[in-house]
Amino acid sequence: MKRIVLLLSLLFLLNSCELDENNFYVDILPVHSVEMPTEFVLGETYQITMQYYRPTNCHSPYGIYYEKDLNVRTCAIKNLVEERGNCAPVENILVEETFSFHVTNTGNYVFKFWTGKDNEGNDTFMTYDIPVN
Repeated sequence: MKRIVLLLSLLFLLNSCELDENNFYVDILPVHSVEMPTEFVLGETYQITMQYYRPTNCHSPYGIYYEKDLNVRTCAIKNLVEERGNCAPVENILVEETFSFHVTNTGNYVFKFWTGKDNEGNDTFMTYDIPVN
């Protein structure tokens, strides 16, 4: 009987808590610049740093968009955006995101960093063709 009363009390307590119902979505942001090596060595791990501009005070870092297809890597920035009525643009706030890349294949790696869309709506990229020595 005590367990039932305890469970019912806990249930009522949890139902009385009001959660903050903010809405969020993930936004893919363009890369402004990249710091990476000019060549790789098989078996080594490298740090690759991307810089991007934070668009509003509602944007928070949320990791990296990373897609691989054979030796081609496509990268961009992910931000979590809080949907609220008082988001304000921010200017000239350059943010860095770094990821580790482990070289597992010979040949060249092609890195495509998404820089946005052109006037016709096509994706644009900074492309680096990095040899493995």
